[in-house]
Amino acid sequence: MKALPWYTLLPTIEEYITEGGWTRCFPRVHYVGWLHYVVYVALYLILLEFGIYWMHKLLHDIKPLYKHLHAPHHIYNNKHNILSPFAGKVGAALHPLDGILQALPYSIALFIVPMHFSTHLVILFMEGIWTASIHDCINAKIWPIMGSGYHTVHHVTYRHNYGHLTIWMDWMFGTLVEPDDHKED
Repeated sequence: MKALPWYTLLPTIEEYITEGGWTRCFPRVHYVGWLHYVVYVALYLILLEFGIYWMHKLLHDIKPLYKHLHAPHHIYNNKHNILSPFAGKVGAALHPLDGILQALPYSIALFIVPMHFSTHLVILFMEGIWTASIHDCINAKIWPIMGSGYHTVHHVTYRHNYGHLTIWMDWMFGTLVEPDDHKED
């Protein structure tokens, strides 16, 4: 609970800069048209996948970042049956700066891709639900979705399946391990 005020820091700054007109957000779909809206949402989601994949991978690869920021997230590790939704982004096992760093791609994307602000907020809300679901040990394997099975492999091996909503970035960068292919040591 002590971390919750820190979690509000990035969204507060993001709201301020968006209201100030410094991002590429737009308030109404008719400002860009439906075709552009759909293309922008797709580009935004691709950029998020790329950004979150690399941020998550760097939090593992840079040892001081892992030790001091990301290791608390991996408290619920090593066995398939002990992962918990509490290990999600707003859960008990996440350092506030880790949460801010992994949410940073959402903010950066607003400067790069034009985005409907309400859609951005809905995606953020759904992301909170998503992070709980990939830590719940209920594996509904639907390609190309990064389900709980894939993310459980990440929590067991520490070096695979860094992706967020999909497995595409792991596939592209060679870090994908299928849950069925993973054998516990």
